[in-house]
Amino acid sequence: MVNTLPQLARLLLADDHAAMLAQVVKRLTGTFEIVGSVTNGLDLLQAAARLNPEVVVLDITMPGMDGIEVARQLKRAGCRAKLVFLTVHNDPDYVHAAFQAGGTAYVVKSRLASDLVTAIRETLAGRSFVSPTISLIEQS
Repeated sequence: MVNTLPQLARLLLADDHAAMLAQVVKRLTGTFEIVGSVTNGLDLLQAAARLNPEVVVLDITMPGMDGIEVARQLKRAGCRAKLVFLTVHNDPDYVHAAFQAGGTAYVVKSRLASDLVTAIRETLAGRSFVSPTISLIEQS
């Protein structure tokens, strides 16, 4: 008998707070395959090369190297993983910097429960996502 179950997308997680990583793992387990988690930017670069995830969920503020610089380096190295930022920063400037660095989705941590799965699914479908609480329209 052939296994007809769809394969779960492979995710690598990066956040410098263990409690946040645990929350993310709990939220995503069963919906996606968690192939690894790391707590700093330098480890993320190594883990991404080793684990070849389809999606990397990463924080911006991490020790060793911030998430935006990690994203730049991953893309420069030819990493084809989609990059989903999960961060406390709700400033549009961070959103723009994340997308310029290669990000495909941006979720604020306060909306983890409502936005993260949707953001990952959207990015896997080739679309971008930004938590709706962030206004990207310039104020005059």
